Amino acid sequence: MAIDARSRLLEKANSLPLSAGVYLMRDKGGRVIYVGKSRKLKNRVSQYFQNSEKNVKTERMVAQVWDFDYYLCDNETEALSLENTLIKQYTPKYNIRLKDAKSYPYIKITAEEYPRLVFTRRRDSDKGRYFGPYSGSGTANALIELLNKTFRLPTCNRRFPKDIGKERPCLYYQLGRCSGVCTGAVTAEEHRASVKYAADLLSGRNDEVRRRLEEEMMVCAEEERFEAAARCRDTLRAIGAIREKQKVVASPDTEQDVFALYSDDFCSCVSVFYIRSGVLHDTGEFLYGADSILEAEDMTTFLCEHYKAREYIPQRILLAFEMAEEDLELLSEYLSALAGRRIYVHTPERGTLHTLCQLVEKNAAERAKRYRMESEAQEGTLLRLGQALQLETYPQRIEAYDISNLGSEHLTAGMIVCVDGRFKKSDYRSFRIKSVEGTDDYASMREALFRRLSHLKDPEGSFSELPDLILLDGGRGHVGVIRELLRQMDLQIPVFGMVKDDYHKTRALCTESEEISIAKERDLFSLIYRIQEEVHRYTVKCMENAKLRSLTTSSLTVIPGIGEAKAKKLLMAFNGMAELRAASVERLASVKGIGSKDAEAVYQYYHGGENSPTEKEKRQ
Repeated sequence: MAIDARSRLLEKANSLPLSAGVYLMRDKGGRVIYVGKSRKLKNRVSQYFQNSEKNVKTERMVAQVWDFDYYLCDNETEALSLENTLIKQYTPKYNIRLKDAKSYPYIKITAEEYPRLVFTRRRDSDKGRYFGPYSGSGTANALIELLNKTFRLPTCNRRFPKDIGKERPCLYYQLGRCSGVCTGAVTAEEHRASVKYAADLLSGRNDEVRRRLEEEMMVCAEEERFEAAARCRDTLRAIGAIREKQKVVASPDTEQDVFALYSDDFCSCVSVFYIRSGVLHDTGEFLYGADSILEAEDMTTFLCEHYKAREYIPQRILLAFEMAEEDLELLSEYLSALAGRRIYVHTPERGTLHTLCQLVEKNAAERAKRYRMESEAQEGTLLRLGQALQLETYPQRIEAYDISNLGSEHLTAGMIVCVDGRFKKSDYRSFRIKSVEGTDDYASMREALFRRLSHLKDPEGSFSELPDLILLDGGRGHVGVIRELLRQMDLQIPVFGMVKDDYHKTRALCTESEEISIAKERDLFSLIYRIQEEVHRYTVKCMENAKLRSLTTSSLTVIPGIGEAKAKKLLMAFNGMAELRAASVERLASVKGIGSKDAEAVYQYYHGGENSPTEKEKRQ
């Protein structure tokens, strides 16, 4: 930033009031690059433009600021809420971006006569019970598998009580892994009791479950129901084995979350331990690169957004870093309002809680170290790629494209993005080809690139970012078509094709006239191979989804009263056709735009009505 610009901005900042508010930093093009809040706007904003010492990331952001806007708020809580809203609206370059709440995995106990444990990423307004969210799908799926095995819950696709006694029991029943609901020997009450044990364990009430099982085992033994008593004993042993595998970090009644922050000029890492009933229930890691500004004062926003996405907030939250007393009070007040009860947030300075904070802090530092090592390796690979292709700039943002189709139908182009050697899935896009007749891959690729590059002048969004390198899943013909398009659009972006061998494996990169071998560069070959496989996978998935939507929508429209619009509403409301077919009339009628008559028609269609489809049609 020029000295006169910094002086101009400092003068403007000094004219701000000493009241709570939110500020938006803009670059020369008017784009919002950072959003922040403060209880005293004048003091906070003026600090950016003074000649005081700043960290590298903040200095990099300030160097791009051309102007700023601000909004006054009545109090800090209002400022915090507005800041969160504006970050979501503008997705500024230097603000951290939390994972969308919709993408977190949950464990759901369905609201059926015979409930099940299922994995989901959606929280519907139904009568099911949701647990989570969890840090990853692996954690949630492992818990479901463990609980199903421990309490011998059915995992098959049969629907109860409709399918009871219709088929012979499966292998899991014969192995003792399932209670055998399908045999009719297990009542709905007995099954719900087992599911309740699983729910209590998910809620962290391990000791209560053990106590109840021990009491049940004693009653069964006294009544000489020795087989039932043996099942209780085996379940107790399984729960004991689970407890032994868990890391005990506090007393059995302890429920708390512990956060640590590690930040340097290269990256930032937030590490969190979720402690339930004294054991380490789950962990989470949030990594941010060199451009994202994340310091202790930014953690107020981080934690508020983090808990807005979660079902449960423990009464105590420990921080392994110092925060201003005013920020601690604001955070505690905000989370208490969110939870509907008092939430305590503090930084322990001594004792076992301080030791626990140090453990989480070491975890954050170690993860940041691994991230830095991986990034340095990727940086070296990208530098070698730039040298091999004789690029003028470092290929920080790579976009790759592929075409997929089913005959002449569902012609689809997929675009993936690789930033600093890592796939950035939030920037992935697909294009349904509209102007091409038949299966002309060249014309399809041209349409997709034209539509994407036409948005480079957009004020916001990922399409406004100029790629440093474009890779096409195709040969010299594809490269020639797209280079001609770029000349017509007056754009100078390097374009290369990713050539495959006779076995459909990555062989080389190409221009219009030559091939560039990458076989001897192991890291370089690995990068291009991963990009080519990822763009192919993504494009085929998008094409198949388009085909599936067409098939399922058309299959629903044969139901009396269900047209295209209602069919799409039903498909959006359920996680696939299997869940839709199994839904009750009440659940179907709860979908916005679907009346009771429509719900009854859909239910009858899949459950034995006169217009019911054949088994083959049901599976479509």
